[in-house]
Amino acid sequence: MTISGAPVGQFSVWDYVVFVVMLLISASIGVYHAIKDRGQQSNSQYLLGGRQLRAVPVAMSLTASFMSAVTVIGTPAEVYRYGAIFLIFCFSYAVVTIVSAEIFLPIFYNLNITSTYEYLSMRFNKSARYIGTTFYIIQTVLYTGIVIYAPALALNQVTGLDLWGVLVATGLVCTFYCTLGGLKAVVWTDVFQMGIMIAGFLAVIIRGVVVQGSFERIWNISYHGGRLNFWDFDPDPLRRHTVWTIAVGGSFMWTAIYGINQSQVQRYIACINKCEAKLSLYLNMVGLWLTAICAVFTGLTLYSIYHQCDPLTEGEVRAPDQLLPYLVMDILKDYPGVPGIFVAAAYSGTLSTVSSSINALAAVTVEDFIKPHITLSEKKLSWITKGLSLMYGIICIGMGALSSLMGSILQAALTIFGIVGGPLLGFFLLGMIFPCANSIGAISGLAGSILLTLWIGIGGHVYPPLPEHTRPLPLSVAGCFFNNTERPELVTGSPWTTIDPVTELNNRPAIADTLYSISYLYLSPIGTLTVLILGLIVSLLTGGMKNKVDQKLLITLRGRCCCNSAKASVKSEIENTKETMDGLADTGKDNPTFSGQELNYSEKQNHIQSMTHL
Repeated sequence: MTISGAPVGQFSVWDYVVFVVMLLISASIGVYHAIKDRGQQSNSQYLLGGRQLRAVPVAMSLTASFMSAVTVIGTPAEVYRYGAIFLIFCFSYAVVTIVSAEIFLPIFYNLNITSTYEYLSMRFNKSARYIGTTFYIIQTVLYTGIVIYAPALALNQVTGLDLWGVLVATGLVCTFYCTLGGLKAVVWTDVFQMGIMIAGFLAVIIRGVVVQGSFERIWNISYHGGRLNFWDFDPDPLRRHTVWTIAVGGSFMWTAIYGINQSQVQRYIACINKCEAKLSLYLNMVGLWLTAICAVFTGLTLYSIYHQCDPLTEGEVRAPDQLLPYLVMDILKDYPGVPGIFVAAAYSGTLSTVSSSINALAAVTVEDFIKPHITLSEKKLSWITKGLSLMYGIICIGMGALSSLMGSILQAALTIFGIVGGPLLGFFLLGMIFPCANSIGAISGLAGSILLTLWIGIGGHVYPPLPEHTRPLPLSVAGCFFNNTERPELVTGSPWTTIDPVTELNNRPAIADTLYSISYLYLSPIGTLTVLILGLIVSLLTGGMKNKVDQKLLITLRGRCCCNSAKASVKSEIENTKETMDGLADTGKDNPTFSGQELNYSEKQNHIQSMTHL
């Protein structure tokens, strides 16, 4: 039931205009960079922007890449049902930023690699690299499917368009856009799309304050409804969200995203030097804080308006993730074009995330599976990369269709990162921290960890946690103006209800109330620690103490200085490339790999020249 008692509105002509303009601007940015760089056939230029990117656009791209439609739609619904404790993730963002900037970034940047998983072959062996890349591809395809499904759900709610038609259209637009341009086009489009996402949040918050009369009223209603539950220090690991589950579990989960995930690492190692790369991560932290605060306040606004008449219980919406689109068309229906901004915000999040994911998937496939085995010119590699982008786009569309079966899109997305991301984080940390770790131990640790987290994840899906650990906060229907003859169960029953059914307690094994019921946020630290412990034990039992490891592959204090070490690293690479060029010149320039190496040499010269003017 709406706040006015009238049905929610539908998209107007101006809403479609705003939405289409957003798409055209995003596409035009991609087309512009595709045309601008059409003469540069280097695969490195396509995947890394020639390593010439600056901190501010990269920071906004980093934020937009994972603060997607899942955030725009899922986080406010999370706050509406479970409270504003989600804001504690801001602490996790700070921890993750420092760890990524000071530990992972120096190693990856100094190695001058394109695929994160190249590190695994340098530290362990090729098998470790292939295994790590395979798990990354699986994880990213699953996550990207959820991201495609989220805005399709929003458009279905606010426009009435067919859900599956919109889902396919979303995937096709993202695939087309990503295949057009390289990383540079993706980054600059993310800058625009990040602004649209924030504008969508602000439109809802500002209108909500006007409807309620003041922000103080929103705050008071949220307080009395138990939504300002920031400081829940209950140590029970079975509780879904507490300060401990978010601070500890969230830190591990987001470190797996910003520390080793190809989609993120590929952006900051594309910066012009290490100083800019680190700055991009710290600016990204501010962007994450801003987005999280906007999303939480949007959720509180949502609760303050429907705190006496829950649309989900009333049957006005079918799923929690449709609550915010429903609110938008309820309170903004009299302002043509403004609902279009919200849908554009959700769609912007999708474009940024999916394009980033597809670009990264193509990058790791080329770098880890094709280049080590086949010698091709840079031009051919560039065409293969674009073809892979198209293929992965189609695969992600198919996964989007399956995402409708995963329940809450926010928890589904974070669970995927816990099951796969945690073990992968441990895989890298094992090699970076312990010189005695060998390939046998690392692969054994990863296999055991994946099996454990997958077992817990599947068990938690088959046997959902007990209601007392996951039940949403109370939601009222006392203020609904429904027809008593049509909804008698709501008249005779209690005015307070919850939207999750009581879990069937019969035939539950004992482990279902312990291990299977553990908070989904703890999957990531469990996976990471299992790899470290099991991997270290197996390594020591298989002769790991005899290892001799290059210091640049380990976490050390050496080489942490920003600009000088970056410049020295690239200068060294230039000298090596020049020696290769001189050798090719002596043997003849008809070598099929000559043109690509010549182009890379020119790019690196430009890199050095730009750094000397800093």
